Amino acid sequence: MAGKSTKVLKRLHPEDHDDDAQKRARSNDGSPRPTTPATGASGGRPDVNQAIAAAKARAAELKARLNKQSTTPSSAPATASPTPPPSATSSKIAELRARIAAATSRSSTSSQQRDPSSATRTPPVYNDDSSRGRGGLDIGLHPALLADTQPDTQRNQPKARPRFGSGLGNQRTESPAPQKAQLDLSAPTFEELKDNPYFDTSLGPRNVIAKARQSRQLVFNQKGKYIAQAAALRRQAQLEETKRKIAERTRLAGLEEDLNAERGFLVPAPPEIEWWDEGLVDGQSYDVIDDPSKLKIDTPDSIITIYIQHPVLIEPPQEKHIPAPKPMFLTTKEQKKVRRQRRQADLKEKQAKIRLGLEPPPPPKVKKSNLMRVLGEEAVKDPTAVEARVNREIADRQHTHEEANESRKLTKEQRAEKLAHQQEEDAARGIHVRVYKIDSLANGKHRYQVAVNAEQYALTGVVVLHPKLNLVVVEGGEHSIQKYDKLMQSRIRWQEMEAPRAVEQGNREVLAKWLEAEDENGELKDLSTNTCELIFKGEAKQRSFRKWVGARTCETDTQAKDVLSRAKMESFWNLAKSWKKDF
Repeated sequence: MAGKSTKVLKRLHPEDHDDDAQKRARSNDGSPRPTTPATGASGGRPDVNQAIAAAKARAAELKARLNKQSTTPSSAPATASPTPPPSATSSKIAELRARIAAATSRSSTSSQQRDPSSATRTPPVYNDDSSRGRGGLDIGLHPALLADTQPDTQRNQPKARPRFGSGLGNQRTESPAPQKAQLDLSAPTFEELKDNPYFDTSLGPRNVIAKARQSRQLVFNQKGKYIAQAAALRRQAQLEETKRKIAERTRLAGLEEDLNAERGFLVPAPPEIEWWDEGLVDGQSYDVIDDPSKLKIDTPDSIITIYIQHPVLIEPPQEKHIPAPKPMFLTTKEQKKVRRQRRQADLKEKQAKIRLGLEPPPPPKVKKSNLMRVLGEEAVKDPTAVEARVNREIADRQHTHEEANESRKLTKEQRAEKLAHQQEEDAARGIHVRVYKIDSLANGKHRYQVAVNAEQYALTGVVVLHPKLNLVVVEGGEHSIQKYDKLMQSRIRWQEMEAPRAVEQGNREVLAKWLEAEDENGELKDLSTNTCELIFKGEAKQRSFRKWVGARTCETDTQAKDVLSRAKMESFWNLAKSWKKDF
């Protein structure tokens, strides 16, 4: 059984032709058995001291060989010191080395014939003695332990190149890289630059040679500097944009260019002296403030005194715009209940006065339905007379009721006074302004409705009649303005055209050709495209017109602006000219 396991663990070399008896037997666990019997002090165990001494002797011998080989590489290797008797494995290794040396000599001879320069090369010397075991078992050392046995000179030597054909073909020839010269980064001097034929001599050293960088001090900007600059730029851009839009609208509308349009955008110059400083300075400007005698601070007529001046209390202006609280609305059932309770209270009071004799008792209220029950025997004796009496009483009561109603009814003057009072209260809560642009007022009915309704609603303003457009400016209370706005935008049909009515001689509207209802052919003008647009609405502090001026006929833009300039509303004319229709 033991012989069978030994044959299984053997490995045959391709070039090994020896018999199985000459090969070393292996143990069952795969490790080679020692060929020489181990001798030791105790039975079959080897002597440790002898193994250590033998290993030290081999190491010394190996070191001497390496030193001799490094000093005389071309010389033949020294004779090995007596070693233990070679085993079968060592003889096979020696035979293999001989074959490799023969093959190497043949390859080197053929390479020298091809390349004569390679004949001077010295083949490397292989020494495998270092791999032999240091102990008595003749086992090779681990590769990690070989570094202890090799000297430092062998480590620093270049790696030997193989002499095989495949190795030479794959070997990369490396030539030592030349050391690069360090780049000079220093700047040339001005004298060196002048020697250059391409140098411009007109350039001075100040422009050519770079100066050493010096640190600059921190300079802080004043607070609000860039904010003020940005605000100025925004105002300038807004002004230019406004001018551009006005010019574009004027050009699209085909209207004449207003040369004085920029006057409305100019900022007025500051006054020589502000109104709040007029009582403190004896002069018309601030130039006299350097003279103490011109200042009214300690003088007797100065407005600065030791007394405290309390301002006069005024009512807040916003309180008058607050609408009055609305009364609580009652249902029909609640209204009847309140009326019944009120009449019952009045009746009780009247009955109390009759009982006290303060008032005479009222006559019986006889009707046809209760005359038999009230009169009784009189109705039976003379029914005709009783019926006539009842009819007279009914007529008297009807007459008394009508007279009471007439006495409570307001007269025409009182109604007008009440309406005027209500309109004043409406205007006292705030003045509202409306501006309308109308394409054509050739229809006389339209002009009449615009003027009469403005007077009835107590509105003030003017109607500017122009060949190209018509402007209506009205102002008044909130209630009146709402009614008038409904008239202008809903009630009046601006596309209708009626036949002209007879007008009085001397009327200014007769002189205007564009206000006539008929054209040159005697036909009515077409108002199918006529529109009325609200171009401005807002509130004002007070009225700009004292009354309803009425219609003013203007042939040019200058005349129209003169009419509006009296109320400082000439800007509305520029707005109307630049207004675009929203279709």
